[in-house]
Amino acid sequence: MFNKLFGKPRQETNALVTLDKMNETLEMLEKKEKVLLKKAATEVERAKEFTRAKNKRAAIQCLKRKRLYEQQVEQLGNFQLRIHDQMILLEGAKATTETVDALRSGAAAMKAMHKATNIDDVDKTMDEINEQTENMKQIQEALAAPIGSTADFDEDELEAELEELEGTELEEQLLQPATTAPAAPVHVPMPRPARPLPQKNTAEDDELAALQAEMAL
Repeated sequence: MFNKLFGKPRQETNALVTLDKMNETLEMLEKKEKVLLKKAATEVERAKEFTRAKNKRAAIQCLKRKRLYEQQVEQLGNFQLRIHDQMILLEGAKATTETVDALRSGAAAMKAMHKATNIDDVDKTMDEINEQTENMKQIQEALAAPIGSTADFDEDELEAELEELEGTELEEQLLQPATTAPAAPVHVPMPRPARPLPQKNTAEDDELAALQAEMAL
């Protein structure tokens, strides 16, 4: 069913050609509609002139022709609506066709990718990656291994020697005499200067001594 509706490449071309023809038809109908409207307006003006000239019969004939033009304009409007309706349906069908074609292309591409990628090939590739990774680890370990004279050193003996050195250093630290901390300086306050004694009046002293002598007599 899809092949009948959307499978042929010509249908997309035919859809584009049909849309172009419909657009041309719309343009033609719009031009005719403008001409008929212009003729209807002209008949109205002539009817007014005949009315002013008291020619009632000629004025009625003008109005009849105006009605005919208006009917044709209405008919052309219906034609345009039908063409617009067909264009909308055709554009929708075209979009559906493009969508189905895109989905079909995606499904075909996915199928081709699945066919090109086999699960056995994936497993084989992962095994090769793991093997190469293990080989690289072995190479790195081989490069990091000591060579020459350093390869003969015993790690246990080196660690025992290091522990002996640490014990000797600790004993030396314990045998060192303890250092006393310097005493803090003592602050001695400076003595205040003595205040001078008030001087006595010598004249008063002489008078007091004379009075005591007289009382003694």
